[in-house]
Amino acid sequence: MLGFLFNSKEVQELEYLLKRELEEMLLDFSDKRIDCLVKRAMEERYSIMFRMYARIASPNELSKYVRRRSIGDENFT
Repeated sequence: MLGFLFNSKEVQELEYLLKRELEEMLLDFSDKRIDCLVKRAMEERYSIMFRMYARIASPNELSKYVRRRSIGDENFT
């Protein structure tokens, strides 16, 4: 386990980067052209990014990025 000390400006930047990445992945999940194997890898990455964001975001902000359905429930055909 690693620990980091961030000042408030760095936390704001990290929050911005994580939000931008989460939003981009949410858009990519709805893209029918992306293969299911790629989406599974994206799901794993999304989970990691979401947990990182959960450490610094308020519950209200965090709720915007909760996945509505799992990868097994989506129709990839």
